Amino acid sequence: MKTFVRRVLWIAAALVVAAAPLLQGAEPSFVGARKCKACHLKEFNSWSESRMAKSFDLLKPGADAAAKKKAKLDPNKDYTKDATCLACHTTGYGKPGGFVDIATTPDLAGVGCEMCHGPGGTYLQKEYMSLQNKEFKKASLVGVGLVGQITKGQCAGCHNVKSPFVGKDYVFDFEARKTKGTHEKFPLKYAH
Repeated sequence: MKTFVRRVLWIAAALVVAAAPLLQGAEPSFVGARKCKACHLKEFNSWSESRMAKSFDLLKPGADAAAKKKAKLDPNKDYTKDATCLACHTTGYGKPGGFVDIATTPDLAGVGCEMCHGPGGTYLQKEYMSLQNKEFKKASLVGVGLVGQITKGQCAGCHNVKSPFVGKDYVFDFEARKTKGTHEKFPLKYAH
């Protein structure tokens, strides 16, 4: 019984510590895909080869020149500091702990894990996700910031008619695209 009570108290204390920023109104900060790599190597390696991972590079002068010309953009312009572009080509731009610039936050260049799964600043805390804690539950992680279910709305924040690369009649096909362009899906090992 004492072990059970200690465990419950430990879990309660961990929840209070982890929830403190949320209770104080602070948003979780972004930590970058390299932090996710430690436990999700297969997903990271798959994502690293994706267009999402390399999306920041598309903003560089000369990159994807034909597509830029077709969209009536200057293919020789450096868009890596253009706020209009950074919101969709980086992770967390304009949000706490999000992308600032390539010199300050290089690990947040490109569309990383946290654009879909939520800022990891809270749910990656040691009390929640660690190799030592093999009993964490997805519901607990969702409670502190993990996005439990990816939705069309998340994707449509960038994949919409505001993009200069699509026409005014563009409709994002979430069902067809949700498994393409991000990373290969592998079974997770956490308890449900």
